[in-house]
Amino acid sequence: MQLAERPENVPMVFAQRFNSGDLAAVMEVYESGAVFVPEPGSALTGAEARAANGRFVALGLPITVRPRHVYTTGDLALLIVDWVIDGTDRDGRPVHIEGTATDVARRGADGCWRYVIDNPFGV
Repeated sequence: MQLAERPENVPMVFAQRFNSGDLAAVMEVYESGAVFVPEPGSALTGAEARAANGRFVALGLPITVRPRHVYTTGDLALLIVDWVIDGTDRDGRPVHIEGTATDVARRGADGCWRYVIDNPFGV
């Protein structure tokens, strides 16, 4: 699973890795020190961000993403992405989570784009 070489591909790379269930692969889509906002008002980094992302991956349900807008300047990009996680979790409970993410990605020295800020609920 390659990392994104264009900013508009970051959401699809994220979804592919998320849907694999491999949290380590998901976390490669983030810069070191990136911010993850699992719920409005809760900006996490480091081990806390990894754990919060892990809770979403652990649902065992696929995510569907639809990029709405990508605005790029130099090595920074603002991504507005509609997404849905829908299905039945491992405990047999129905799950439906959706949002419109407001994300920031940056091109690294290797030419690949990674999240700097991942704000799935966009507020």
